[in-house]
Amino acid sequence: MYAVITGASSGIGEQFAKRLAKEGYDLILVARRRERLTALSDKLKATHKELECDIFTADLMQLDECQRLSDYLEEKDIEIFINNAGYGDCGLFEETDIAKEMGMIDVNVRAVHFLTKKLLRQMRVKDRGFILNVASSAGLIPAGPYMAAYYASKAYVASLSRAVACELRQSHSHVYVGCLCPGPVDTEFNDVANVRFALKGISAEYCANYAIDRMKHKTVIVPTLRMKLATTCGRFLPQSLYIKIVSHQQKKKWHID
Repeated sequence: MYAVITGASSGIGEQFAKRLAKEGYDLILVARRRERLTALSDKLKATHKELECDIFTADLMQLDECQRLSDYLEEKDIEIFINNAGYGDCGLFEETDIAKEMGMIDVNVRAVHFLTKKLLRQMRVKDRGFILNVASSAGLIPAGPYMAAYYASKAYVASLSRAVACELRQSHSHVYVGCLCPGPVDTEFNDVANVRFALKGISAEYCANYAIDRMKHKTVIVPTLRMKLATTCGRFLPQSLYIKIVSHQQKKKWHID
């Protein structure tokens, strides 16, 4: 059986690959950068001699590339699918690059939506499998000034995952859909999004292991007590105040050279 990981070339995606290879899954690694996927595949095969590890290069910003991936996976026995590809951006909404934001929406929202639907249909036939969408604690917060588009995109992922999970429970399906909602994680995300986190980030390895340990039992997975408290306690605040507090935190991590 295969585990498929998008955005597998670094960060949380790479750590998902290492953990799932250790658990005995064959892997299909998806990302744009072939050289990084090849290096990771070679490393994993050196450690796990029986591992079958396929590489699939794709730019999930393009819908036809999502379709090409979906077509490739149709004949595979997929047990786990992790929608991990995504990125962010930081700055005043009126000033941030619109092309970068449109690409972010394509990857963070459209690709996740498309692949979740396609893989869910495939898993429903067998009535088994796991789909984990990597969202963010940002997706559990009403709004994120200075990362407006990113917060909105992750809110979509969290909402979609919760809704589909509910539908599956009500139909007594054995297929799992959930979302991982971490706070700051020490990955390349920081450089791409042009931020410095105001709070100390967790390691990508801890984040991936935490998610795998809990994804079969929890729909919304939030690593660390600090982020659980932040996303839970915020529900009891007036939304305008909550957003103002988030705005203050966002300003601290805005990376200005």
